[in-house]
Amino acid sequence: MKLEMKRALAVFAVTSVAGLIALAVLVRTAWKYGDRPGGTAQGKVEIEIPAGAGAGDVADRLAAAGLIGNPAIFRLYAGQRGVASRFKAGKYDIVAPATPRQILDVLVKGAADELVTVVIPEGKNLLDVADILDAAGVAPRAAVLMKATDPAFAAELGLPGATLEGYLFPDTYRLRPHTPAARALIPMVRRHRQVFAELKAAHAKDVAELKKTLGFDDAKIVTLASIVEKETGRAEERPRIAQVFINRLRSPAFSPKLLQTDPTIIYGCTVATPRSAACQKWDGRIRRIQLDDKDNPYNTYTHEGLPPGPISNPGRHALEAVMAPDHTPFLYFVAKGDGTHYFSKTVAEHNAAVVKYQRGGKPLGQ
Repeated sequence: MKLEMKRALAVFAVTSVAGLIALAVLVRTAWKYGDRPGGTAQGKVEIEIPAGAGAGDVADRLAAAGLIGNPAIFRLYAGQRGVASRFKAGKYDIVAPATPRQILDVLVKGAADELVTVVIPEGKNLLDVADILDAAGVAPRAAVLMKATDPAFAAELGLPGATLEGYLFPDTYRLRPHTPAARALIPMVRRHRQVFAELKAAHAKDVAELKKTLGFDDAKIVTLASIVEKETGRAEERPRIAQVFINRLRSPAFSPKLLQTDPTIIYGCTVATPRSAACQKWDGRIRRIQLDDKDNPYNTYTHEGLPPGPISNPGRHALEAVMAPDHTPFLYFVAKGDGTHYFSKTVAEHNAAVVKYQRGGKPLGQ
């Protein structure tokens, strides 16, 4: 064998052995690396991992935040653990010093600990829901409204109207911050369906009667419930108020069939679009121009029957009130000023109650 060949083989052997030794050292270093904090940061550090981020990008972000030392070693460590492509997008609060193993476990598991509690009260409309989600950092107001008023999205969810109004069930939700609007809204629609189905099964006889006498389908039940929700905050009054409206729609003696409820006018002037000329003069109070407005389809003083759709998102008690009204004969009610209402069977009795509770004894017409 020629001398040059022997030297080449020797160099190859030495470099191969050296390479193997270096690789072994690197692997050993990476193995131990996971249990040793290597960053310079102290205390809580916020870091955001974008969707689709790979090990290299994640390592660079961690290094820039002072959570790790050598990004190359971190990438090797993530690869060695088989999670280099399994990072979950989101915002994380990591308390430093933290070991690479701890950091990796958090980023692979996802920011479940960042879920925020969002409370949707009863009777809020879709504008209110958008404000609540925006304030909680879940989704921007504009994005929520765009999705909640998208007819294609409503149809995709199997809803009867052009918006999600009426189907964003009031409840407490745990939602992820900075999430797409659809992901924030779908759990509310799903919860509505669940509760509605339970109530419908429990009150099947009354629901069948509503369908038989008034042609009420599920959408009309939700619409009336949304009105009941806005008319009283007292759960015990809701079945009676629901019955008043049902009596007005059902009784042959009550004509024209005007529900005459202020919240529907307000909805038509503040939420629904397009808005009538009278609604464009809305200043926060219902005036004669709004009461007489025939161009507001939600004006139940000028249009008989139910409005075109829900005016709020009703909760369980309001939905149940419509499905199980109290079967009383009242046709009118007036606020007493203490959060409750006085119910009447006749116009004369109702007018007397208006004088007593709303006009301080001053006769009508004065």
